[in-house]
Amino acid sequence: MSLLWFLLIGLAAGFIAGKLMRGAGFGLLGNLLVGVIGAVLGGFLFGLLGLQAYGLLGNLVVATLGAIVLLWLASVLRK
Repeated sequence: MSLLWFLLIGLAAGFIAGKLMRGAGFGLLGNLLVGVIGAVLGGFLFGLLGLQAYGLLGNLVVATLGAIVLLWLASVLRK
């Protein structure tokens, strides 16, 4: 996957995760950054579980789940 696609999927995942995790976000720009980092985290977690995502939709789901986990961890640590 090219770097541009990776960044676009991460940005979309951050936006989606920010909408799903109301009150746990960091604003639009913060959530977009969390989405890019969450894409890496999601890929790592899915790799640990032996799962793989295929296609654009699969990568978006993995990145969104990673961003949700990252937002959740950040909200726990923030308290």
